[in-house]
Amino acid sequence: MSALVIKKQLSGLVSILYSSPQDIRYLNTTNQRINMTMIRMTRMGRKKKPFYRIVVTDSRKRRDGGWIESIGHYNPVSVNKDLTLDEERLNYWISVGAQMSPTVARISGKK
Repeated sequence: MSALVIKKQLSGLVSILYSSPQDIRYLNTTNQRINMTMIRMTRMGRKKKPFYRIVVTDSRKRRDGGWIESIGHYNPVSVNKDLTLDEERLNYWISVGAQMSPTVARISGKK
């Protein structure tokens, strides 16, 4: 293994570069998987009458920021607490590595 050339820490991610271009390594200091795609809820509706869209978004975006795809909606105000979810698209996004937020995992019944 070649000698360590550069070691730099950027917001919890340590990049270690070796002298040969084939030996580039990226390590996460918290030992967690780095994931950029999330399945979470974005708030819609008016004051005191919320409903939520279940969307696929970049994890770095804010809660109500832009999203990639809308895969369902949830209305906690209605008597039945309506939940509509496109299971096919949900399974697709999970298969390509998207992580569900704890709230979406709880209301959808998937772990």
